[in-house]
Amino acid sequence: MEDHVLAIDIGGTKLAAGVVDPSGHLVRSAMAPTPRDGSGDDLFAALAALARSVGGGDEVACGVGCGGPMTGRGELVSPLNIPAWRDFPLRARLASALGVPTFVDNDAKALALGEGWVGAAVGVADYIAMVVSTGVGGGIVLNGRLVEGADGNAGHIGHVIVEPEGRLCPCGARGCLEAEASGTAIAAITGAPAAEASPEVVARTGRLVGRAVASVANLLDLGLAVVAGSVALGFGSPFFAAAQAEVDACARLAFSVGTRVLPAGLGSAGPLIGAAAVARRGAGLPTGR
Repeated sequence: MEDHVLAIDIGGTKLAAGVVDPSGHLVRSAMAPTPRDGSGDDLFAALAALARSVGGGDEVACGVGCGGPMTGRGELVSPLNIPAWRDFPLRARLASALGVPTFVDNDAKALALGEGWVGAAVGVADYIAMVVSTGVGGGIVLNGRLVEGADGNAGHIGHVIVEPEGRLCPCGARGCLEAEASGTAIAAITGAPAAEASPEVVARTGRLVGRAVASVANLLDLGLAVVAGSVALGFGSPFFAAAQAEVDACARLAFSVGTRVLPAGLGSAGPLIGAAAVARRGAGLPTGR
């Protein structure tokens, strides 16, 4: 399997692993719930077992998308929605367990790479990719290159303040987009899963996401936001209409007028294809970013 890569997505509610071919096609995959009890080592053992179950043994690299924050390309990860991992040495542990070169990045930055490779942002030089799911994350591409930041944490749109003096976020601030519009936040606010949200909650979630996107568009001179994640894609067209209306109302500079909010093009496969793009970039294989 020439240039096939192993892809891993680590989320607060589920783990996924798959094999992706050089054209960005997901060949096979498997998923499992993220263990909520036990130690960090227990969680890692479940992740490694899942990855081995899909790998064919001849993949050239492994790419991982994981929630942040993290240090130095995933050498140490501390996902806010996975309390068992604080300064967990994810990259080195996976490389040892799987026996292939392993590359780790923020899950939303991975999505940005995947959407620019074979998704809704193909051919676009400046955009943000977002995940609105259990949490909220983002990855930014400017001038055709993924924005990294000092420790690789650039793009955390989930921690843009959208409701001053709003709900307390796990990061310690109040009113973050993640504290107001994530699946976790919606469940806490309404007492029901996001999948059962009322039309009013769907519209509010879209407005808050649009508010954050407009701020990024005004700050960074980009004209496209592609949005993935179970909340955004599950809410569907009413969510995207509300987000677009808020962007239109708030992105009023000459260069930000017309900023678009679109569903991510890769759908449910996006996290794994994004992780594959991380692997390919790390291994020096082409992805276009």
